[in-house]
Amino acid sequence: MRRIMRAVVAIAAIAGTTGLLAGCGKSDSTTGREVTVVGTGQVRGAPDTLNADLGVEVNADNVSMAISGANEKSKAMTDAMVAAGLTREDVRTTDISIQPQYASDAGGRAIIGYQATNTVHAVVRDLSKASAILDSAVKAGGNETRLRGVRFALEDDSQLLADARARAFADARSRADQYAVLAGAKLTDVITINEASSRDENPKNSTREAAADSFALEPGTQTVTFTVKATWGLG
Repeated sequence: MRRIMRAVVAIAAIAGTTGLLAGCGKSDSTTGREVTVVGTGQVRGAPDTLNADLGVEVNADNVSMAISGANEKSKAMTDAMVAAGLTREDVRTTDISIQPQYASDAGGRAIIGYQATNTVHAVVRDLSKASAILDSAVKAGGNETRLRGVRFALEDDSQLLADARARAFADARSRADQYAVLAGAKLTDVITINEASSRDENPKNSTREAAADSFALEPGTQTVTFTVKATWGLG
């Protein structure tokens, strides 16, 4: 009788162990299944501001005259731009310098004068006035004018970012759906979302340093790109 009972207990123990192992194997095959994809959204929009770096270079026999001449010309340029529609608060000084000028002979060490520079950065928020503002600055500065460069930019890109974000997430969802179908599964809840945006400003620069009757400006378009990395569960 004791031998029969021992045999029954042994069989029960083996059956329980086998069932436990089978249950573990089933659980491992249905948990932790997920898919991670990267989606990209891109939209284009017209710039809404123009950034210009311009100033004057004045040569004189002494330091005082050079600085005085540069300040006078720089003020005339700023006043002319403001009169043409630029907001004075959108003009700031970015560089002031004074350098001696040397003679080409006598070993290049004889000082024959001084050159003073005064450069400002202007932000034009009304692009319809941009050409007139630059023209007025150049005319006010005369031959001492130096236009270092112009660059169009997107100051308010909130709507473009929202559109690019929506496109990026839709792209990620489409990719995840495709992988789920290939894997014979279905998407469940979103587990993680990580995002990153970038601008492709494609600035247009100009290095004209001579007076001009009028500046032809073409803002073109700029690109805002948004990238999303998302993880979905698979059921």
